[in-house]
Amino acid sequence: MSDADLAANYEKAYGNRIGYGKSPALLMVDFVQAYFEPGNALFAGVDEALASALRIREAARSKNIPVILTGMVLHKSGKDGGRFFQKAKPLENFTAGNPMAGWPKGLEPREDEFIVTKQYPSAFFGTSLAPMLTSMGVDHVILTGLTTSGCVRASCVDSMSHGFITTVVREACGDRHSSPHEANLFDMNAKYADVVSEADILTHIMTF
Repeated sequence: MSDADLAANYEKAYGNRIGYGKSPALLMVDFVQAYFEPGNALFAGVDEALASALRIREAARSKNIPVILTGMVLHKSGKDGGRFFQKAKPLENFTAGNPMAGWPKGLEPREDEFIVTKQYPSAFFGTSLAPMLTSMGVDHVILTGLTTSGCVRASCVDSMSHGFITTVVREACGDRHSSPHEANLFDMNAKYADVVSEADILTHIMTF
């Protein structure tokens, strides 16, 4: 199948757009120091993704839209990370007390922002995120974070599965390589969420 035929096939099957909800929250997944530390196994060169997410954060705050940050914190043994910890060796960066699990410059949490600590890829799995959003009346998750092919994708699928309209912001997500980044944006847009530009989500946020 040619690229043109494949695009037409996907447009026919998955070209639907769900749009935005009435009550959004901004979810910033795993913007932690390990991804910004040269020489670290997780270094990803994703400064532009963080810069985009920070601009969206400021817009959201200006409209009193809730902001939720996530990070991984594991027991020093890693046993609470189960098979995920056994498989993915770089998760050693996220054991308790490791500075690589800390926030990068510019993303110091504010007092009125929420922090969700997780042990698995999805921000929703085994955490209180879904009931917290529901209790706040949120129907729409604006999703940013690292990495696109890992914790962003897992959080996207679970956000949709919990009944939230989900919007992934292209420029505010990042990965080590463009191939998994683009492939996962393509697939999330096809099946689980609308993938939009930073400019589009900023325009939407300013309508509130």
